[in-house]
Amino acid sequence: MDKLDRDFYLRDTLVVAEALLGKLLVHETGGQRIACRIVETEAYIGPEDKGSHSFGGRRTKRNEVMYHIGGIAYVYIIYGMYYCFNVVTEQEGRPSAVLVRAVEPVLGAEQMAESRYGVAYSSLSSKQRLSLCNGPGKLCIAMDIGKAENGLDLCSSKLYICDVENEPFSVRTSPRINIAYAEEYTLKPWRFYIEGNAYVSKR
Repeated sequence: MDKLDRDFYLRDTLVVAEALLGKLLVHETGGQRIACRIVETEAYIGPEDKGSHSFGGRRTKRNEVMYHIGGIAYVYIIYGMYYCFNVVTEQEGRPSAVLVRAVEPVLGAEQMAESRYGVAYSSLSSKQRLSLCNGPGKLCIAMDIGKAENGLDLCSSKLYICDVENEPFSVRTSPRINIAYAEEYTLKPWRFYIEGNAYVSKR
């Protein structure tokens, strides 16, 4: 596996959002390695994007990481209980990021099942296995990604993304999910997902 370098993340956010599909998100945690294939992403692009935390140039303690150089992890909490993992993109000062919405387990499924459900992976039903990490909050619980990972350099050795060989797949796009407040940006086709993948959060 080849770890993605800084240049991968410094590109246009829409390019990165699509290019992340099929890549392997790896978290070295608790003395173990969890690895999952990225199957769904959403792009959030700079101060002009009404769906973004940085809309209008907003800069707060919460979204400060978005202003860092591409290749940094932006992890924030929603509803006071669920974390969301994002990949900061583009140059420093250009607050853009890609939300990873869903992943497919590749390595460490036992640990993921314990984190999500408190039981062994072998005891999960088919439905539970498919819902293990098919949403941004779910994948963060399953992969043990939280506040401590906010601001981590994805070019380091704890939390990183690798390029791997994949069977050919088709990419679909759609409007982003749950951003009705974003007015004309609500319908931007900035959500990307692997067609036919069972772990995609919503088809």
